[in-house]
Amino acid sequence: MKPTRLGAFEISEFSLPYIIAEIGVNHENSLDTAIRLINEAKQGGAHAAKFQTYRADLIAMKDSPAYWDQAEEPANSQHELFQRYDSFGPNEYAQLAAHCAKSGIDFMSTPFDLQAVEDLDPLVDVFKIASADITNIPLLRRVGSKRKPVILSTGASRIDEIDRGLAELERAGAGEVLLLHCILNYPTDDANANLRMLMHLRDHYPKSWVGLSDHTRPSHDNIAAVIAYSLGARVIEKHFTHDKTLPGNDHYHAMDMHDLERMVATLECTRGLLGASTSKLPLETEEPARMYARRGICASRDLRAGQVLTESDLICLRPVAGIAADAWDAVVGSTLTRDIESGTGLLWADLLSDAV
Repeated sequence: MKPTRLGAFEISEFSLPYIIAEIGVNHENSLDTAIRLINEAKQGGAHAAKFQTYRADLIAMKDSPAYWDQAEEPANSQHELFQRYDSFGPNEYAQLAAHCAKSGIDFMSTPFDLQAVEDLDPLVDVFKIASADITNIPLLRRVGSKRKPVILSTGASRIDEIDRGLAELERAGAGEVLLLHCILNYPTDDANANLRMLMHLRDHYPKSWVGLSDHTRPSHDNIAAVIAYSLGARVIEKHFTHDKTLPGNDHYHAMDMHDLERMVATLECTRGLLGASTSKLPLETEEPARMYARRGICASRDLRAGQVLTESDLICLRPVAGIAADAWDAVVGSTLTRDIESGTGLLWADLLSDAV
């Protein structure tokens, strides 16, 4: 698959994943907090700081039921929850985009309505579409019309729904579309993460890079990110906060700066362990082992010229001092041309020519 550029980052088969710190609305309507979160995402090693742009009245009906753990996030309806955090407008997002540019981290925000697409278009190089909007045809077409790369989450989606969403984006003119595996549980239990679904996405959409939008709780070993990366994920998005002890919203299943730093370090280690080759072949560093740990065919006892060699006359010893051990069948049954001392490596010149 050809490399893809997201901002200044190039995704390729052997690259690290593009890491998105999903701030969402964890700023809780505070511009200062949003800027702090950008700074901490940058310090932690993220490539992008992502927000969510919406108006409660344009995303949910007044009596829309909640679908998350209400013990963690009590709300009578989706509309009620969204209304708590929807006060940012074009001016605030412009300021956040400018701060990202100054800080050297990509600015992203997920639009949840058509006006949000228009407001964000001058500010983003890449659009992100949430899982729940994979069937939102007007939104898909508006995003696609901006002719930019798109990251599309696929939580709770069937393949036919992904096919249609992808087709709508492409027909509307979208650039490359990257697909994120996602489970729409907040948080996602490890038993429900189903990271093998990445393999299905990768095989079914061979022209699209795949990634993970991770809703599992942060872990010290970052096992979800490691497995996802090993299965081909080249984008990893995870909710991000400055304080995991804060109640509600997305704080309770988010990573903080220290989690992010560990994740980046773990992924760098994983990249080194995976290596830079998909073909099985000897490395240059293995050449001494090939030379000195491989075995050659030697005399197991003193042998005389004219003797027809049997298996009991021979032994394989390190290193290869003449005939390599994989020529065993050609040597057994051949006739010696000279006396050979025990432990001496055999040469092809030591055998009659018809055995060579």
